[in-house]
Amino acid sequence: MLVAALFGGSVQAAEVPAGTKLADVQELVKGNGSEPATLDPHKTEGDVESAVLRDLFEGLVTSGPKGEVLPGVAESWETKDNKHYVFHLRKNAKWSNGDPVTAHDFVYAFQRAVDPKTASPYSWYLEMPTIVNASAVIAGKKPADTLGVKATDDYTFEVQLEKAIPYFVSMLSHTTTYPVPKKVIEQFGEKWTQPGNMVSNGAYVLKNWVVNERIELERNKSYWDDAKTVINKVTYLPIQSTNAELNRYLAGELDMTKNTPIERFKQLKKDYPNELKVTGQVSTYFYQFNFKKKPFDDVRVRTALSYAVNRDVIADKVMGQGQTPAYGLTPDYVDGFKPVVAEWSKMTQAERDAKAKALLTEAGFGPGNPLKFELLYNTDDNHKKVAVAVASMWKKLGVQVSLVNQEWKTYIETKKQGQFDVSRAGWVADYNEASSMLDLMQTTHGNNDGKYSNSAYDKLMNESRDVADDVARNNLYAQAEAILAKDMPIAPIYQYVIPRMVKPYVGGYPANPLDNLYSKDMYIIAH
Repeated sequence: MLVAALFGGSVQAAEVPAGTKLADVQELVKGNGSEPATLDPHKTEGDVESAVLRDLFEGLVTSGPKGEVLPGVAESWETKDNKHYVFHLRKNAKWSNGDPVTAHDFVYAFQRAVDPKTASPYSWYLEMPTIVNASAVIAGKKPADTLGVKATDDYTFEVQLEKAIPYFVSMLSHTTTYPVPKKVIEQFGEKWTQPGNMVSNGAYVLKNWVVNERIELERNKSYWDDAKTVINKVTYLPIQSTNAELNRYLAGELDMTKNTPIERFKQLKKDYPNELKVTGQVSTYFYQFNFKKKPFDDVRVRTALSYAVNRDVIADKVMGQGQTPAYGLTPDYVDGFKPVVAEWSKMTQAERDAKAKALLTEAGFGPGNPLKFELLYNTDDNHKKVAVAVASMWKKLGVQVSLVNQEWKTYIETKKQGQFDVSRAGWVADYNEASSMLDLMQTTHGNNDGKYSNSAYDKLMNESRDVADDVARNNLYAQAEAILAKDMPIAPIYQYVIPRMVKPYVGGYPANPLDNLYSKDMYIIAH
């Protein structure tokens, strides 16, 4: 998913250690970076929205403290060929209005996600695992009810894939696969996500939403595992400034931040060692080139700009929170795949700079014809610091860069419309497998905003979906990374970590590599 800021749980809900004295007031206040664009699971695409949706809804499976797959609404599942999956739903799963959650709800939700009328920015997510007819439905060639999903009875949900995808179940903790209440959506239309209208099936329900101020959730008494939920109220605050967020945390107004300001990190590490949590994340920070705008359709220009970024300086000096330099799209934290080291990463920075200058000259740029463009990023103190640093590195090549920042919702729309030259981007894996990163550069991917297209790359990723053997599949992934290193559709900059301040009285905080946090797994210790 798109990452808005620089920078769990288990089906058993909060596992409170024996002897823990719980606080009388079980309320959790979280920083959330930006104002969510929507709370409709089929219309979201960023981590800002997903953080809230994980509390409001529950899919077939959930993500455990270490990113492992755990039962959600489905208490069990099976497949004989990695193509035909059968999910057995728990009979005590209910919507917040008391209605049962059934297999028909999942059929409706999956069909709604791919229906062109929904205009889901994540419809591709059901196309990637090759659910039967997903591509044709998304393209408007077949009706949504031809999608390869069905309810054989109220509590049995089946999915048919065109290819054998061994990691398919791990994809189903994502927000796009959440069930949604058909009769509520039909009653309220676009307004179904408003407080008072929304009906959800997760551990919490939407109580209050004051735009640009707060989102308040309260415990869902109809949730099937409510007896094990401890936190009664969750509040999300959309604070874009990492400094403002930290100040409110230190003043006791927040129990958990989304991020930490770069310039205060070392002091926080010294002063609050038990509250600063740094977790490695399956995520990469990069700059995206717009292939629809000249001269970014020229591989020499893209390569020059990428080579000129001193990643060691960005990771160690600008960030300095544990980030590592990135020379490819897939980060080291991903399960089961060791990214191949790109040849150009072995060059010294001086060698890369020299090569960058030569490439720009070859492409027709120089003192008499300087390369000029805008660099877009979404409003965030840390993004700005990276942009300023990279712009100064490009300036040494004679490149003139104008920095443009936009708030999250506008930034997403600007990128979707292709109205940018070069844009800051971040991608966190939707499930812990290399394909969740590499799929991003496929021609048909809904978040391929730079419009990169390479048929050989698409072919490799399509082939990978029919390979059950991990070694053989990883070989295809390595070939895909090699194509990206040659074509340079993006300039990878660093591999993320999640640096977050968490109050010592917040129990159950996980080191989740996907940053999938569930408030139902946490609890407030008496303090």
